[in-house]
Amino acid sequence: MTYLVADDLPREPAGARLRALLARPGILPMPGAHNGMAALQARRAGFEALYLSGAAMTASMGLPDLGVITVEDVCFFIRQVARSSGLPVLADGDTGYGEALNVMHMVRSFEDAGAAAVHIEDQLLPKKCGHLNDKRLADAHDMAAKVAAAARARRHLVIMARTDAAASEGMDGAVARARLFVEAGADAIFPEALTTAEMFREFARRMHAWRPDLPLLANMTEFGRTPFFTAAEFADMGYKMVIWPVSALRCANRAQEELYAAIARDGGTQNMVDRMQTRAELYETIDYAGYEALDASIVKTVVPQGMPQREVV
Repeated sequence: MTYLVADDLPREPAGARLRALLARPGILPMPGAHNGMAALQARRAGFEALYLSGAAMTASMGLPDLGVITVEDVCFFIRQVARSSGLPVLADGDTGYGEALNVMHMVRSFEDAGAAAVHIEDQLLPKKCGHLNDKRLADAHDMAAKVAAAARARRHLVIMARTDAAASEGMDGAVARARLFVEAGADAIFPEALTTAEMFREFARRMHAWRPDLPLLANMTEFGRTPFFTAAEFADMGYKMVIWPVSALRCANRAQEELYAAIARDGGTQNMVDRMQTRAELYETIDYAGYEALDASIVKTVVPQGMPQREVV
């Protein structure tokens, strides 16, 4: 598939395609993809939707996940992930990059870049990874105003609200905030940093007693507060989506670290070749031959055959 040919592109907006996936039975797995190559590899593995993590974006830029990147930074990542894979992408919108008007600008920018969905969180800047301590929460009604602004601005984007309240306000606070955000216009809820299966089940039970069809998202990040659960286990707990936000970046970073250590140690890459993606595998993944064939076909259609040659004097 090449994004340069209209016939190869999806016909429906990304948000509509994500809604169709969420309407199916079962859970939707959404692995993190922090660049176009990761997105292509995830698609080849059979995934139908992807997640773009703020932590992965900032880390790939050599920055901490403290809300320091901009809307345009994120759009750069959205464009390459959505364009290369053709899959619906859920983008991390942090705290919305400001107040109501800033949130609306973010929504329009993310849609234009190709996102299918965005989630906004109820932290104050400088925001932190949801699994760290000393997070500061925004006023619940201020956050609801951001959600309402996002819903008003969107054309097709799926709006998800993330709440980090479980750690400081308990389950009652997290559920109360989530209900307020849904009433403000959120299509789905992301309860962050739940620490036990019982917490995941209780949150889902209480939300679904109120809104039976409300999609819930579970975050299966490593090295955090959440124990390891499989996609099937999250589905059994009542969740419709699961993300592995930074896993691909972590594996790639470890591989790069080992490569650079080997070059420094061995004076070259000769002992790492068997760990590398080959040139042929790279070209197959990015469809190098498809782009070459497209280029050749355009030349054939533009240059008429059998035209008389101009005489050279």
